[in-house]
Amino acid sequence: MIKKLGAEFFGTFWLVLGGCGSAVLAAGVPELGIGFAGVALAFGLTVLTMAYAVGHISGAHFNPAVTVGLATAGRVGWNTVPGYVVAQVLGGTFGALVLYLIASGKADFSTAGGFASNGYGEHSPGGYSLLAALICEVVLTAMFLVVILGVTHKNAPAGFAPLAIGLALTLIHLISIPVTNTSVNPARSTAVALFTGGWAIQQLWLFWLAPVVGGVIGALVHKFLSED
Repeated sequence: MIKKLGAEFFGTFWLVLGGCGSAVLAAGVPELGIGFAGVALAFGLTVLTMAYAVGHISGAHFNPAVTVGLATAGRVGWNTVPGYVVAQVLGGTFGALVLYLIASGKADFSTAGGFASNGYGEHSPGGYSLLAALICEVVLTAMFLVVILGVTHKNAPAGFAPLAIGLALTLIHLISIPVTNTSVNPARSTAVALFTGGWAIQQLWLFWLAPVVGGVIGALVHKFLSED
């Protein structure tokens, strides 16, 4: 179990450092910035690479909503959920800390811009409402679980699951960065919110509630559709 928790820690660390790091460090650079599409791809690549690297150790959840969804589907025991969630939040926070140390090396750096935090209303990149953010996060997390559970099914082609999951996360970000800055992952949201403070902490409840509810819904949809 220690090795599994370590894999979840480092996998979530990489997700936050790579995904949020691309948003904080590279998205807005004049002329050569990677933009929304680049950030979306970065998040997908973090999951793809770490799923191949440590998926055989822990199952490559890197996300409390995924862990809860997999438990709902019967893929993992509920007794694994608390340890996995703690490891994911700590790993993500460590990733945010490393990102903060790098970003603060620039003279005019400030977390006032959000530090890749998730938000709704005036803190949504596109000004989307609380209801829009709630629907977006629930539905996209549910679909993420449908993909994860489907491509890791015993009858699915072997060896391609990380690729499909990474591409699914990229697609999710392409859809929802303008709405919430894309969470679908409470550990990712918590990690950067701790450094932003203020409004990011106040709105964090949504980015725990919606992804976890979405994860459960996605698991139930899979169970309805699946043979097992």
